[in-house]
Amino acid sequence: MTKDVEMEDVRKLAAETSRSVFYDRLVKQVRSLLENEVDPIANMANVAAHLYHSMEDVNWVGFYRFERGELILGPFQGKPACVHIALGSGVCGTAAQRRQTIVVPNVHRFPGHIACDSASNSEIVVPLIKDNRLIGVLDADSPVFNRFDEEDRQGLEEVVRIFLKHTQFE
Repeated sequence: MTKDVEMEDVRKLAAETSRSVFYDRLVKQVRSLLENEVDPIANMANVAAHLYHSMEDVNWVGFYRFERGELILGPFQGKPACVHIALGSGVCGTAAQRRQTIVVPNVHRFPGHIACDSASNSEIVVPLIKDNRLIGVLDADSPVFNRFDEEDRQGLEEVVRIFLKHTQFE
């Protein structure tokens, strides 16, 4: 089965089933995608691309890496984005500082929201923590209000666990 056929199957599954079933399959695909690779940039690029093309109603999916005391743009899919984000700034900086996932139903009501794409209306950010060390965050934006829920949080946290398990960091 080709990757294009698998991606089409994921999109159909997302449209036809519950999010929990969608994430069960997505997690298996991410595990397979990362199985033989440990490079952080390669794995970030593939995970971002896979999520962007698999998830419905997203306009940006990507990573910010924690380096030199700030978040720096990493591999992503979508329109150009902010390059530097301070800890505690916006949704990404807040999730990184708190070291917990943040689901924002309406980004326009989030204090200090950083608007990289004016089309984004909701957001989910999952911190990347390995051996108690902040690696960065996984960020997904949507033009739809209330796009992300508890199933998305659980599913994306599992994607992050797999990513961290298969990736080596200096």
